[in-house]
Amino acid sequence: MKNLKLLSKNFLLITFVLFISFNSHSSDKPIDIWNLNEKKNDQNSEPNLPSDKINNSLEEISIYNKKSNDETLEIVQDTSLSSKKIKITGLYDPQEYDLNINMWINSDGDQLKDLFSRIIKLNLSEDASELMNISILINAHYPKKNITEKEFLRLKSEWLIKNSNFDLIEEYLKKNGILNDTPKLSKYFVEHFLSESNLEKACDIFSENLKPITDEYLSKLNIYCLINAGKIEEASLILDLKKEQGFKDKYFEKKIDYILGYTSKIDDSISLKSIFDFHLAHKTNPNFKFEPDEKTSKIIWKYLSSANLLSSFKQIEITELDKISNIEKAVHNKNYPESELFKIYMRFQFSINQLLNAKESYKSLTNIEARALLYQKILLESEMIEKLKLLKILKRSFDKDNLNAAFDKELKRFLKKMDPVEIPDNLTSFYYTNIILDNNSPDEIKYNNDVMHQSKLINYFNGDYAKSKIEKDVNNFLKKIKKNKKYSLSKKDVIFLESLKADGVRISEKFDDLYSISENEMPTDIQIMINNNETGAALLRIVEVIGQDKLERMDEDTIYFIISALNQLNIDSIRNKILFKVLPLKV
Repeated sequence: MKNLKLLSKNFLLITFVLFISFNSHSSDKPIDIWNLNEKKNDQNSEPNLPSDKINNSLEEISIYNKKSNDETLEIVQDTSLSSKKIKITGLYDPQEYDLNINMWINSDGDQLKDLFSRIIKLNLSEDASELMNISILINAHYPKKNITEKEFLRLKSEWLIKNSNFDLIEEYLKKNGILNDTPKLSKYFVEHFLSESNLEKACDIFSENLKPITDEYLSKLNIYCLINAGKIEEASLILDLKKEQGFKDKYFEKKIDYILGYTSKIDDSISLKSIFDFHLAHKTNPNFKFEPDEKTSKIIWKYLSSANLLSSFKQIEITELDKISNIEKAVHNKNYPESELFKIYMRFQFSINQLLNAKESYKSLTNIEARALLYQKILLESEMIEKLKLLKILKRSFDKDNLNAAFDKELKRFLKKMDPVEIPDNLTSFYYTNIILDNNSPDEIKYNNDVMHQSKLINYFNGDYAKSKIEKDVNNFLKKIKKNKKYSLSKKDVIFLESLKADGVRISEKFDDLYSISENEMPTDIQIMINNNETGAALLRIVEVIGQDKLERMDEDTIYFIISALNQLNIDSIRNKILFKVLPLKV
């Protein structure tokens, strides 16, 4: 066995030397950067890869509706004496969004860091989030001033973690081969699926990785994933090599030795240092038990729930208020079924007098007992208005203990059974605030040909209008307006006309007196960014401006300068999508 291990190690070292030799030879081959468009889809590869390996397909992005391309490019640019690599990390082809590969070049890193820090604190709307994704995931050169490549990648990672779009994160990590460059993002992705007991998905991120993993935590995860996939010898070789390089982790080694069958002794120690350590404790102990408390992290709670390791509500005594409190917190954090909590409430026993006078009786009880009493009374109450009052009191009790999310599904279930017409005026606010019915049906556009920006003329921005025809129809419309003194151009009409002009649509000068433009409406910092050709930074500022708002609900003045900025930057693709959201009348 010892000889076999030695032979395997020697084989590994020979392979490693050959790998290094091959890469050092291949990376010396220059590539013509002016043929970027022809080679833009080369997936994180050296320039000598065959073109048939290029992958250039991705799914569409909702409102912006653009195809993304795998564009992790590693370009070798020859200089007089030496060569240097220019790495471009992203997902989307800049040309598909009317952007360019140098959109960050002129930006100041300190300003970008400040912008990112402000944006990351906002709960962005769907519109702002999508524009943010486009901005940071375009294949473009890194900014050079006051920021390193590592720092710029970290900013991207922070946003992706905040946004928590795991499909996007997976695509970004896999197609760019940047496990080592973005360890925080990689850990976040793996731990998310590990917490859901989805080991296959967690391990899948390593399947296409071709480089040695430098981060120790990710390396341990990779070894475990290899073992789980039945690649025992490969896992053992990596682990042995790590040990020779000074790796020591007694907890990890004990668990792995048990999994590999090197020892039959169960190590019952449980580490809460990471979700991976906790997972190893679970998988290496057939009699694994763990009782969470209020100090237990959310991710451990999530794992316990997904792995069916939480004690059944039937096993909890109603006198164990601490345990019930932990269950309430777990429900609030969506780590425990809401229905299970209310089954626990149902097991509390109250006197007839307490139930009859619940609105007063609950005040003398502990918060948990009070919620149980109120819930039971709500179930017994037949009169709608009284039930609604009790629901409001119960909701207030959850909110007071910072458990508001523990009573959202059940509350909606009660409210949906009520007729809105019968809701009294003093309770309508509570009713409509909390019912919030899901409505995913898209709005239909209703054209109003009496209003310019609501007329069928806006189909120009949807690509359904020839340039020659739009010029004729717009000028005819303005001719009618000039004769009709009752019609005055709105701000949205002006937005419509200025966007047409930006596209080169000729509008007769005789209509110039119908409206005027204020030069002071554009925020100064955005205008400076535009003047300096800082496209990426300008887009981030627009993201910040949109913030938590839906585009169609924003005021006309704000929409005006957003569109004006995009017109100046010649970003027609994004501009058109926004225009088609904010201009039409929707029903």
